Amino acid sequence: MFGSTAELTAGDAAPDFSLPGSDGKTYKLSDYRDKQAVVLAWFPKAFTPGCTTECKAMASGGRKLKRFDAAYFTVSVDRPEKNQEFAASVGADYPILSDPGGEVARSYGVTGPVQKWASRWTFYIGIDGTILYIDKHVKPSTHADDVAAKLAELGVPERK
Repeated sequence: MFGSTAELTAGDAAPDFSLPGSDGKTYKLSDYRDKQAVVLAWFPKAFTPGCTTECKAMASGGRKLKRFDAAYFTVSVDRPEKNQEFAASVGADYPILSDPGGEVARSYGVTGPVQKWASRWTFYIGIDGTILYIDKHVKPSTHADDVAAKLAELGVPERK
């Protein structure tokens, strides 16, 4: 069942997750405590125009994002099989995570009582597991550039 919990804000602890990726691996937030940041870019629905634009931008801008000591993912409530097909279609060189039951989406507040798809919000999570910033005004076509700029603004170091 979809629904929302209390809205998260910067400074809150990011809810942990364990979600399947489009590459067949399982990803957990707690596995990234060695990274300076984790970026979770929620998107509404695979194979829709805005989501396709956003995920293609993240793939084409991957070089900019990989400069930082950060892990980044896009994530939706689509089934893993659908996100595997979607990742291939957009040329994603990063994992697209799936939350088909919506539990993680609810914990991040990106779904509502009626809305069954995720809001297009991006969460920036620090090395200590706290939320550094939430972007609720994502521009799909420039998302990779915007994420890279925000990582720099947040002081996330570049990889050595």
